[in-house]
Parts: sequence; structure tokens; C-alpha cells
Amino acid sequence: MQYHYGMRLLYIYFYFARVELFNGKGGLVEGRIEKIDSAGADFEALENPELVPPQSTQWHIFAAFSTLKGGRADWLVEKCTELGASSVTPLLTERSRSISENRVDRLQRVILAAAKQCQRLHELMFKPSIQVNELVPVVAQSRLSFVAVAEATPVFNALSSLKMEPTGIIIVGPEGDFTKKELDSIMEAGAIAVGLGPHRLRVETATMALLSTLMLWSDSQETVIS
Repeated sequence: MQYHYGMRLLYIYFYFARVELFNGKGGLVEGRIEKIDSAGADFEALENPELVPPQSTQWHIFAAFSTLKGGRADWLVEKCTELGASSVTPLLTERSRSISENRVDRLQRVILAAAKQCQRLHELMFKPSIQVNELVPVVAQSRLSFVAVAEATPVFNALSSLKMEPTGIIIVGPEGDFTKKELDSIMEAGAIAVGLGPHRLRVETATMALLSTLMLWSDSQETVIS
């Protein structure tokens, strides 16, 4: 009896509530739920759909996280979604060589759940893994690329002489770091080496530290311009 009573109250609440629907591509529409049953829900739009453009620099992350265990990869893509990264691409290196399809499916579910939780209008794209030699031409074509490197110039020092661009690239190596050959090829393509403090960071920590810094930097640059 209490269960059915509770369900009726829930139905009444949702019936009168205004809700927003988004499609993960910037589309947003406000309306209300007309009907709820075991097959789903009927939604009535109360206004025309709105297309909301991305609000800041689109940061594309290339991180060597395929060897992370114990939910650490889940945490990485979840927080990238919440912080506003545009895409995440698993980077395969000499020390991080593969990522299983089962894991890819799980990470995509994590991204979807995180997007719903943080009410993100533009979905994070989880892209197929690439090798370092495939990353090099991507870096060469980018006007703003950063690679996390221990003992490199502090990131804030590097940013002081740079201008914001519409898109940028964030590169984080595997546990054990890039090989010298890999790092040299990335930097020769144009990536700027930046340091993230005096301590050696885990892959997911370095990714969050650099993404958070660059998101705040690009937001501050937009504020100055406007």
C-alpha cells in the first residue's frame, strides 16, 4: 500500500514539474512530463529547442591510462567529463600498449552517467586509442599543445606568454613516463612541456591538475576579452 501511494505521489510531482532535456550536442528544451508508465514517459515541449554553443576553449586530452587499475581510469574520465574536456583519447605508448574493448564500453557508461550528473550540454567524446606516432601530426597541426613533463617550466610561467585558442591539446604520459624518443617526437611536433609541481604525479592526478589549470586559464582569458 505504501509503495503504491508513494508511486502516485511521485507521478503527481513529475506531472506538474518543469524539466529540461538535452541531447549531449548542445540542444536544450524545456517542457513537462505528460505521462509516465512502464514503457517510458511522454514529454511536452513548452518552448522551441535551443542550441547552446560551447562556452570555452575545447580541450582534447590524450592520456596513457590503459594500465590503470582499481577504478582509476573510471575516475579519470568521470572528472574529465565534469571539468569540461571536449574529448579523451587513450594514448598507447611503449609502457601503456593496449586497452580492451570491455573497458572502453565501461568508460563510455561512466562518461554518460557523469554528463547527466553535472548537467553537461555537450557530451565528452571518447575516441579510439592512438599510438604516439599518430599523435605527432595532430600536435603539429594544433596551435596550443601541452605535455606534462617532470621538472619542466611551471605551467603558470608557460601560460603567461600565450594567447587563448579555440582548441587545445593536453598530453599526459603513462606510469613510468614517456620514453625519451616518444617525448622528443611530441615536443619536436610543437608541444610545450609544462611542470605540475615538485612531486611525481599519477596519470589521473596529472591529467586533472593540467586540465583544471587550463580550463580556469581559458575561462579567465575569455573574461578579459569580453
